[in-house]
Amino acid sequence: MELYLTVAIIIIGIILFVRDYFSIDTTSIIIMALFIISGVLSPEEGFSGFNHPATITLGCMFVVSAAVFKSGIIDGLSARLIKIARINYFSALVSLCLTSAVLSAFINDSAVVAILIPVALLVCREAEISPARLLIPISFSALFGGTCTLIGTSTNILVSSYAEKLGSEPFGMFEFSMAALCLLTIGLAYIFLLGPILLPKRGLPENTGLIKQTEKYMAEIELHHDHVDIDLPVSESRLVKDYKIQILRIKRKHYRVYEINGETVLRENDRIRILVDPVNLAKLKSKKGISVRGDKESIKEMEANQDASEVSEEKKIFEVMIPYGSELAGHSIRDMNFRSTYYASVLAIRHRKETITEDVSRVVLREGDMMLLFASEKAISVLASEKMIVTLSEYQGRNVNYKKAIPALLIVIGVVAAAAFNITSILISSMVGSLLIVTLTILKPQEAYEAIEWKVIFMIAGVLSMGKALEKTGGSDIVSQYVFETLGDMDPRWTLSMIFLFTFLSTNVLSSKAAAALMTPIVISLAGAMQVSEKPFLIGVMFACSLTFMTPVSYPVNTMVYAPGNYRFRDFLKFGTPLNFIIWIAASFIIPMFFPFEL
Repeated sequence: MELYLTVAIIIIGIILFVRDYFSIDTTSIIIMALFIISGVLSPEEGFSGFNHPATITLGCMFVVSAAVFKSGIIDGLSARLIKIARINYFSALVSLCLTSAVLSAFINDSAVVAILIPVALLVCREAEISPARLLIPISFSALFGGTCTLIGTSTNILVSSYAEKLGSEPFGMFEFSMAALCLLTIGLAYIFLLGPILLPKRGLPENTGLIKQTEKYMAEIELHHDHVDIDLPVSESRLVKDYKIQILRIKRKHYRVYEINGETVLRENDRIRILVDPVNLAKLKSKKGISVRGDKESIKEMEANQDASEVSEEKKIFEVMIPYGSELAGHSIRDMNFRSTYYASVLAIRHRKETITEDVSRVVLREGDMMLLFASEKAISVLASEKMIVTLSEYQGRNVNYKKAIPALLIVIGVVAAAAFNITSILISSMVGSLLIVTLTILKPQEAYEAIEWKVIFMIAGVLSMGKALEKTGGSDIVSQYVFETLGDMDPRWTLSMIFLFTFLSTNVLSSKAAAALMTPIVISLAGAMQVSEKPFLIGVMFACSLTFMTPVSYPVNTMVYAPGNYRFRDFLKFGTPLNFIIWIAASFIIPMFFPFEL
């Protein structure tokens, strides 16, 4: 009975993952709750994912990675990278891809891609390169780089820690690096040789960006005594109802009104900055009681004459992206009371390929979405510091803080070296590293807490319950026995190949972490039935869960580049599908070369 319940709950989980009813972490927790409520897992077993070595290790590594970013080391590298990338398209492609791959081997890949996107967009604007020709390569390179070390991606940590709990030997820091480097070489060769041919060329810098895509027009209007909206709240004004304008700011006598809501009353002689489409702007010019004082160009000239104190608090338009793990994801603008809470107005949202300019308050935000915000630099800085957004409008690197940079770098080296030379486990070394970072005040305790991507932690804790349920009910043994009876007579290489194929295809339906949690106990049982080493199969699961390129939803970094690159779903299919099958074939031969099946 418990087995049937387990299968049913996993099917429900797959449906929730596919339909995207909830965020991935919420879906994972729902699955865990169903296992506990149904009695398949006890509360202790269900919640064991939260104290699992993989979860703790990953949380500590988030803190260590954040210390590196906080110190400005990456910004210093990015400034030098920009100089190289500006030369031409090929130099930009090679330098950005290599940087992405190297950094992702030791730092969270989502964080690496998040900082490289604005760098790449700056290069694109200055070198007149389409962002679509750079952002997918950056994402794919990060995925390849993450497979090179144990800490390169959360999937590696998850599989290794889970396997250790099931009785297998844990993987060393660089144990599978040579196999991964072989696949990295093949992947980069594919990107460098075929990228210029297969990647889309649409969207040159002058035509890219959400600002251009919205086709909105900024203007300033003045209300006279005979206008129908005088003494009416914004929500009841004809300006909003009939002309679909968005009010950004009101200048009233000797002060400015920035915090505007539906109850804000319009007054005579108000000078109102608005965002309006050209058609409705033309209509406004002919209406009684209103005068159009200038468009966006004349407004810029007016702003240039303002004193410094005014400019410092002046609101501007910013292009931003919602990174993976942002608290904004899964909520609508209205639910969060965004304008009042964060002192910023959402003018437009680009979700996947759709650009939304009307009723933006009702849109549920997702990771990878782009937004057009009207806000002050201070408000944007606060949102960015809390990792809610990544600014795309312009790249602003920070100065390197050597007092923090040097200790942070030494701690990272120490964490890696301790695990690499088997001085201690990656769990212990990462815990010591994160403790030192807080003790040495490289990060304040609050900053360390905020550095942890809690959505990822909750997701992993939740998906681990699926593997636990399969293991407890014997489901993993049944599946492995079926695979053994089907493929057992074949060469183990064929079995490995089929497992790799099934796993990377499943990541397009499930999250990579869920696929890893499900496949790990299955392949360990399968290896036992075949009386061969489980390590080739575990490596296959690691690589297959990370090296997934076919869709923008198969891995978080793919989702992150979707909107900024102005991609379409078929762009990933066109460029990523051949690469996925090349890597599948290559891995089927390369993994057994470094990890023999013999016990």
